[in-house]
Amino acid sequence: MARLTSLNVISAQEHLRDQVAHALRAALISGELRPGTIYSAPALASEFGVSATPVREAMLDLAREGLVEAVRNKGFRITELTDQDLDDFTELRAMIEVPTVGRIARMGLTRELEELRPVAQEIVEAARRHDILGYLEADRRFHLALLGLAGNRRLVEEVGELRKRSRLYGLNRLAESGQLTASAEEHVQLLDLVVAGDAAGAEACMLAHMSHVRSLWADGRRADKERADGEQAGGEPEGVPAAKA
Repeated sequence: MARLTSLNVISAQEHLRDQVAHALRAALISGELRPGTIYSAPALASEFGVSATPVREAMLDLAREGLVEAVRNKGFRITELTDQDLDDFTELRAMIEVPTVGRIARMGLTRELEELRPVAQEIVEAARRHDILGYLEADRRFHLALLGLAGNRRLVEEVGELRKRSRLYGLNRLAESGQLTASAEEHVQLLDLVVAGDAAGAEACMLAHMSHVRSLWADGRRADKERADGEQAGGEPEGVPAAKA
């Protein structure tokens, strides 16, 4: 009985850590957690209404993904991605994903591909209602499931890691401007091409989609930097994110 109780406690702690990590990701995406800024675990814990332990554990999870870095005796600094970083991540993903979707298009997996259509539509609907976290989760499931049809588990794992590290910026503003919906609809177009067996068209669509996403990253990153520079010039306090775990 003691062992079972201990396992339940561990499970609850892991669940709370996951909740906190989810909230931190939301704050990263919305821009509430700003690149280059150091945040302490106790301060974030107070904002989230939890103890410092799950926040520290969640931050360590994000550190392993390269999203934050530990600063001794201070907390965690939100890592900054340069234009070169974004170009490198995009190039690596294109080298893997573009030829892979072409190969999948030639495999004749119509039934398996059609099972992804609800997910592609889910991406579009999330973008239209400005549900950023819903958009990102559906986008992740779609791309990794599509690549998974090639039958290479290691390939999927590698792309999953690249996606974690190539952090998105300013998605809230992109959603409000309608740009995110246009990007979301490209998933449906890509799926149509793969289902039709158009390998060349699917590869071209995937490359165009990744180029489009790269430009969205740059636009969001630039807007976040301009906002941060303006607020610092005005002397406004940095603060901590208001998202709750």
